[in-house]
Amino acid sequence: MDIQFLGTSAGQPSKSRNVSSLALKLLDERNEVWLFDCGEGTQHQILRTTLRPRKITKVFITHLHGDHIFGLPGFLASRNFQASEEEGQTDLEMYGPVGLKNYVLSALTASKTRLQFRIHFHELADGGKIFEDATFSVYAEPLDHTIFCLGYRVVQADKTGELDAHKLAADGLPFGPLFGKIKTGEAVGFDGKIFKPSDYIGADISGKVVTILGDTRKTERSVRLAVGSDVLVHEATYEAKEAKMAKKHGHSTSAQAAEVANEAAVKRLLLNHVSARYVGPIAHQLAAEARAIHESSYVVKDFYEEKI
Repeated sequence: MDIQFLGTSAGQPSKSRNVSSLALKLLDERNEVWLFDCGEGTQHQILRTTLRPRKITKVFITHLHGDHIFGLPGFLASRNFQASEEEGQTDLEMYGPVGLKNYVLSALTASKTRLQFRIHFHELADGGKIFEDATFSVYAEPLDHTIFCLGYRVVQADKTGELDAHKLAADGLPFGPLFGKIKTGEAVGFDGKIFKPSDYIGADISGKVVTILGDTRKTERSVRLAVGSDVLVHEATYEAKEAKMAKKHGHSTSAQAAEVANEAAVKRLLLNHVSARYVGPIAHQLAAEARAIHESSYVVKDFYEEKI
């Protein structure tokens, strides 16, 4: 599981940062990529990475402000051209607030854009579990912005513990298909002995948890959603001295984001959605203010990538 930031600016692009978008790469786990928000120019950012639009199977939109959705029509049109004759085109699942479907279909209709794939819309008016299969679950929670806005919690299913192949071999089981049966939880009889999976498989390995928040004031809902996360992505639109400005416009300071990370006991805090006023060395001030509260805090740049 990897996370790559495609846009980390707040409200409008700057010379060094595009507007909001990030990709959660699940290539090893599912051979898929999930996109969170799609600000204007996201398809151009994707061109500067190894991402393939056809691999993006799910899009999660936090809210309907333009810097988070204006890139959707262009991205969808470009994805439409990515199918090969051999592989064809895959449908797209899209999650977000009520009104998202109307926005997307209106843009496609007005531009007479016809897609070769279907978009399955999941409009959300509240929180809860919004997706689950054998590998991942996704939860949503309303945040505290100037319009309805969501945060998302992505939970990887626990993995079966490691098979102690050396112990199995030492105890007399020949390497081969019988090892596979043990790994899948089946007891195996061989040479008068019974080999039980519980004797050779270690404890389950906890799955990773990633929480990605949209624009928000500091709120207990953010803490609840992020509890115990390996990585929390939190906006840091303003520095600490601008707390009143942040509250007025429905945003957070880097210090407030760090407070959320502390209260939620997350391992790493990645700060994005940085105001264009913080350029160059000034952006380091945001990181310093956050790190004074939560040691493992980092202000990320466009194209920053981290393995989770």
